[in-house]
Amino acid sequence: MSGIFNTFLTDPLFNALVFLFERVTFGDLGLAIILLTVFIRLVLYPVFYKGLKNQALMQKMQPELKEVQKKHKGNREEQATAMMALYKKYEVNPFSPFLYLLIQLPILFAVYRVFLQGFSEEAFTRLYSFMPQPEQLSTLFLGLIDVTKTSIIIVVLAVLAQYLQTRISLRPRLDKDGEKSGKPKDASARMSQSMMYIVPAITLIFLLNLPSAIGLYWLTTAVFSIFQQRAINKRLYGQETSPITNNH
Repeated sequence: MSGIFNTFLTDPLFNALVFLFERVTFGDLGLAIILLTVFIRLVLYPVFYKGLKNQALMQKMQPELKEVQKKHKGNREEQATAMMALYKKYEVNPFSPFLYLLIQLPILFAVYRVFLQGFSEEAFTRLYSFMPQPEQLSTLFLGLIDVTKTSIIIVVLAVLAQYLQTRISLRPRLDKDGEKSGKPKDASARMSQSMMYIVPAITLIFLLNLPSAIGLYWLTTAVFSIFQQRAINKRLYGQETSPITNNH
């Protein structure tokens, strides 16, 4: 099983990284990681977009979902029927987040494996016959940051980007639940607000023990997701949701 995984995911990604390092970024491994991440996001754009859109729609339908649960509180069968009708109205599959996660996990695991191994001797055994091994090896990003080691600069930037991405994705829900109007928030709204800090905190703890290569991947992914989420919010809510202009 691991052989199939390496053949179809790990090996192509590593060879793509070497190609970008040698032919495109001229020896800057950090830039090669960023470009590879952007390429992966572009290839998986439909999957990520549908996942983020599904998440936004789930938030948008929450007020109606609460009404359904309240209205049919004493009848579970009617409540389930009404909830399924609501999901159909918004064209949302309640199980789709798990499906999108299953699609992404193998690719994400392969990406992490490639970036964790870096340009090690074991990694170079995965080079294709037509892909020569780089003569000069450099693990620096912009000539300053060694991507094989933890960089607090990359960690902080990744945490900030993750905070902005989480805030943008949750902001419409918080506004609708009373943050702008000053109304008391319910439990789910308080949980949503907590997530704006929990997710970046997890990012911080996770990246502090990993090479900057993973941090660059995380940072690039978060920035990419910010633009995706803004486009989705604009389409669903009629305006872009900015974490800066909507501060309370």
